[in-house]
Amino acid sequence: MEETYTPGQIAERLNISTTTLRRYEKQGLIPEVLRTAGHHRIYTKVHYQAFVAIRSLLAGYEIPVVYEVMRKIKAGRVMEALWLINHQLSQVEDEKQRVEELLTMVRHADFRMYKNRKLTNAMTIGKVAELAGVNPSAIRHWEKEGLITSTRHPVSGYRIYSVTELRKILVISSLRRTVYYIENLRELLQDLDMFRLSKIDRSFQVALEKLNEKLRIQYQGIAELMAYIHIQSLV
Repeated sequence: MEETYTPGQIAERLNISTTTLRRYEKQGLIPEVLRTAGHHRIYTKVHYQAFVAIRSLLAGYEIPVVYEVMRKIKAGRVMEALWLINHQLSQVEDEKQRVEELLTMVRHADFRMYKNRKLTNAMTIGKVAELAGVNPSAIRHWEKEGLITSTRHPVSGYRIYSVTELRKILVISSLRRTVYYIENLRELLQDLDMFRLSKIDRSFQVALEKLNEKLRIQYQGIAELMAYIHIQSLV
């Protein structure tokens, strides 16, 4: 006879509430759930592993991604789900390469080139946003916070950014997930202006360590997801 679980048993094992379990069910993330004559939910091994996979994935991926992956698997579109996960992994790799490239630039104090493009002191907000991989709105926000400054084109009135400001934008965009407070960023940017680069070097090292940890957590989520897919295939 197949082992079954009550909502309370799974909630206790995963240290979450039964309300959370019902939310995942309502969102269509797990296989259909049978009910007893008294209308109580009956969870089986496949449901339990689905919940384990969800919780593990949520530790390393954004909620919309996890929900889409689980819905695709429920619909039998397993390969689509796996390619979606693979895309997320490639984004982490891209971010790692970006941080490593910027770390090399910081260590050599060389900001004349970036992504094989020569930098100038008259770059538009669109160009610096493209180079930094952020939205122009983020740059405007950082300028409002006093982290960066721009001049205005004498004819068009558009914002113009120098190489000095671009390197600040690159540092902010790379460290904003690991250096949480505006004041921390201000201090780092002052060090950058004065070419006191040891703290910035360490901040980039921390960013790389966090990316390594994120990758480990993501693969742990993938392991639980693959276990769920395997169990589901046996049902």
